[in-house]
Amino acid sequence: MTPAPRPPAVTVVGIGADGWAGLAPASRDALRGADVIIGGTRQLALLPVECGGERVPWPSPLRPAVPGLLAAHAGRRIAVLASGDPLFHGIGRALAEELGPDALRVLPHPSSVSYACARLGWPVEDVGVVTLVGRPAARLAAALHDGRRLLVLSAGADTPAEVAALLRDRGYGPSRMRVLQRLGSPAERQADGTADTWSAAVDPLNVIALDCRRAPGTLRLSAAPGLPDEAYEHDGQLTKRHVRAATLAALAPAPGELLWDIGGGSGSIAIEWMRTHPSCRAVTVERDTTRAERIARNADTLGVPALRVVRGAAPEALAGLPTPDAVFIGGGLTAPGLLDACFDALPPGGRLVANTVTLESEALLAERYRALGGELVRLAVAHAVPVGGFTGWRQAMPVTQWSVTKTGELS
Repeated sequence: MTPAPRPPAVTVVGIGADGWAGLAPASRDALRGADVIIGGTRQLALLPVECGGERVPWPSPLRPAVPGLLAAHAGRRIAVLASGDPLFHGIGRALAEELGPDALRVLPHPSSVSYACARLGWPVEDVGVVTLVGRPAARLAAALHDGRRLLVLSAGADTPAEVAALLRDRGYGPSRMRVLQRLGSPAERQADGTADTWSAAVDPLNVIALDCRRAPGTLRLSAAPGLPDEAYEHDGQLTKRHVRAATLAALAPAPGELLWDIGGGSGSIAIEWMRTHPSCRAVTVERDTTRAERIARNADTLGVPALRVVRGAAPEALAGLPTPDAVFIGGGLTAPGLLDACFDALPPGGRLVANTVTLESEALLAERYRALGGELVRLAVAHAVPVGGFTGWRQAMPVTQWSVTKTGELS
């Protein structure tokens, strides 16, 4: 006979601003029966005296404290309080990663997103959600598109003013901002305005609703790769727009994947890789200090401040980096050992894409193409320009591109 499953070690109870009154019977029972109740100070204060377990507030920073805190109370009935839905940008994720999902019993409460959409009449599935809890406001920039509805999970009373400032800086000052405060509680209220004129003081417990509106003259940034070259600060070391779009297509980013961008230049390939999905990650390697600093500024401006910039020369600077799913080499192809090091770092199924405009590097790519296959293409782009009173074509330098999916090792 199959033995009965062990009861979960930890019960996670979602709670809202309405406190004990808003909890379902199962959640109340779990809290009454707990030997230890762990939660934020504000959440613990919402419980009545009938919840007699030892109350333990989360320390700060929270995530590193999780293993030790759970170990300190091993063998006791533990309940953890979480805001709203514990598995929606909540502590439930950290607990599941630490204990495994089978060791958790999760009793969710409506999330702040569900409450906000209910108040606004917005279909939940049509709304983008960006959390700024413990994250820089710059990450909001990647989600800004004219006409889009966004909900921003706020880190506190100062977040709406930070969001308004970012919207103004990125050319979205006309966007409507509604700050929904203490959702679900008797003290619920709302502040309304635009980013251009925002000045309201708000409660720390808030969610920001945005109707995104782009100001006239603001550069339009697509959700697809191939942003305008004007979107980047650069010194000429920039993979140009049409070649960049073809390069990202060859790299084929997928959610959660990691890119190495070797010879970052202005960071455009890594930045647009990360913009394809919020979970995409990238490391760019750039030996020039000025360019490395410029890459960081471009990443911040374009909404991917988590881009990791490594200053150093490849292949030496690759040591210790996490295993990539794809590698792009935009410079330094003739550096001894670079191509081999990048290919060797890839797991089976990993992709490598290399671009060059020089004959020497092209010869190297042609040799690897003969040995390993893949695809070798030449990308040529011409732009229409004035020629006297007429119009003619100006040819950009052709780019040779080799792309390959790893199935074995270099010989």
